[in-house]
Amino acid sequence: MDKKHQIHLWYAVLAVFGVLWVQQMWVEYRQVEPIAYSEFQSYLEQGKIEDISVTSNHISGSFKEKLPDGRTRFITTRVEPDLAKDLEKYDVKFKGVVENTLFRDILSWVLPILLFVAIWMFLIRRMAEKQGMGGGFLAIGKSKAKIYMEKDTKVTFEDVAGVDEAKEELKEVIGFLKEPGQHGRLGGRLPKGILLVGPPGTGKTLLARAVAGEASVPFFSISGSEFVEMFVGVGAARVRDLFEQARQKAPAIIFIDELDALGRARGAFPGGGGHDEKEQTLNQLLVELDGFDPTTGLVLLAATNRPEILDPALLRAGRFDRQVLVDRPDKLGRIEILKVHLKKIKAAPDVDPEKIAALTPGFSGADLANLVNEAALLATRRGSDAVTLDDFTGGVERIVAGLEKKNRLLNPKEREIVASHEMGHALVAMSLPGTDPVHKVSIIPRGIGALGYTIQRPTEDRFLMTRQELKKKMAVLLGGRVAEHIIFGHLSTGAADDLAKATDIARNMVTRYGMYEKLGHAALESEKTTFLGGPAAAMPREREYSEETAREIDCAVRDIVGEAFATAEGILRERQSTLEEAARLLLEKETLSEEELRSFQVPQHTGHAKTLDATG
Repeated sequence: MDKKHQIHLWYAVLAVFGVLWVQQMWVEYRQVEPIAYSEFQSYLEQGKIEDISVTSNHISGSFKEKLPDGRTRFITTRVEPDLAKDLEKYDVKFKGVVENTLFRDILSWVLPILLFVAIWMFLIRRMAEKQGMGGGFLAIGKSKAKIYMEKDTKVTFEDVAGVDEAKEELKEVIGFLKEPGQHGRLGGRLPKGILLVGPPGTGKTLLARAVAGEASVPFFSISGSEFVEMFVGVGAARVRDLFEQARQKAPAIIFIDELDALGRARGAFPGGGGHDEKEQTLNQLLVELDGFDPTTGLVLLAATNRPEILDPALLRAGRFDRQVLVDRPDKLGRIEILKVHLKKIKAAPDVDPEKIAALTPGFSGADLANLVNEAALLATRRGSDAVTLDDFTGGVERIVAGLEKKNRLLNPKEREIVASHEMGHALVAMSLPGTDPVHKVSIIPRGIGALGYTIQRPTEDRFLMTRQELKKKMAVLLGGRVAEHIIFGHLSTGAADDLAKATDIARNMVTRYGMYEKLGHAALESEKTTFLGGPAAAMPREREYSEETAREIDCAVRDIVGEAFATAEGILRERQSTLEEAARLLLEKETLSEEELRSFQVPQHTGHAKTLDATG
């Protein structure tokens, strides 16, 4: 007999003994029934009592003969003898009652203990919450994953737009989850792990939820940072618990957001210790990835925007078998995303998603959702019945350039300088062939330091730029500085941002793109960005060229920026009267639209680069 059946047998034996004990107590209760003290005295006077036992509160004994109801014994509660004599004189039926203090006695012990335990648990829980343990000690090793069942996900591929290539990659996973036999008929297996890689805001989390919604399977969602706690071993325990829960509900999808918080390369940062809690958690994740069988229908999805810092063991074949790029959408993708979000607001009939998409190159899905919301708020603020295209233009300006600062009052001289500066940008852009049309010019201050801005609208998305296009972009950036120099004969600090951007373009042309003949076709520096869509590295890097080459680079940068300055100066000196006239009009109206700028237009071909200048 196995142990499980032995335990059940002992339960049966205990139950039988319990029933027998209750039956015996019931029989004794039927044989010994409490009686009133006056009734006891009556039996005593009649001589029916054979023997008694006296305690401080009770008198019990037996009858000489059975009573008609079958009783042979009795028990009664004592009454003070003097009181009993007085009551007997007046023929009053009386009995003694002992006060039941059991409940009071129990409370006197239990209540202080319960109060002490409650206070102790409250203090422990508060300490746990402050230290990030999220509750009691018994639940510290439990997974914090939010579980969305198929009826709760409510997200499908119809809700995800602009990432068609990533959707096609993930449709295979859905097919395996729905029909594993059909998709595995040739011996192929479901990928164990799929890593969604892309800049922030491109819809990686939404895409993972859409996979769960399309496949109609449970969806376990957790962030990589939720595995790590102050206690050693907690993260590994939560990884085990997460996979155990998912196995019980298989087929299912596990989604780990921000995987870089958990899967950072081991040993890459020696200052953090050689064998810390994160490494134990990562080791457990690697073991779980090796251990689960993909034929059970368990899929691990993860998302990160920093794939270069992930541990190589995590990215090898057999763990995260597939990497899916979820990049910023192109123009067609932005149009599809805008169509999804425009359904949620009341847009005017003339709102064209294509025009909005043309204004937003480089915007991610999250940026476009924010733009639609900003446009709806702007339309609501001005009391409109529908959201118009002007509201979307205002939303783009607010996101890119910042909030309007109409209460930031500039003196008349500063306003003239800013107006000339912005019109310098606009006229150079309108005069050079191959540049984007100027969409708007304004001298209304925005954001922290922008005293004015010029927006160009790209005609199409560009992924490559030629040397001539880069030089034209630099000339447009320096057009504001040149305009100040021509009209006022001096330079101001308003062109600081323009100079930084132009210098950066020139340095990249020399050191990265090999666009300076004297230095040859060589890349002297690598790309500065450290992760997808991120800023440049803050730490200085070791230089891989000589001091002589460094001097040549500096001279080349100076020459290229000087050429761009000369190009802009030649255009604006030739059109100085137009510059002064346009600056006066801008001072008067503060903002000039694309239609108002056409009177200053010179014939040019369509171009590509986008420039947004913020003077400040």
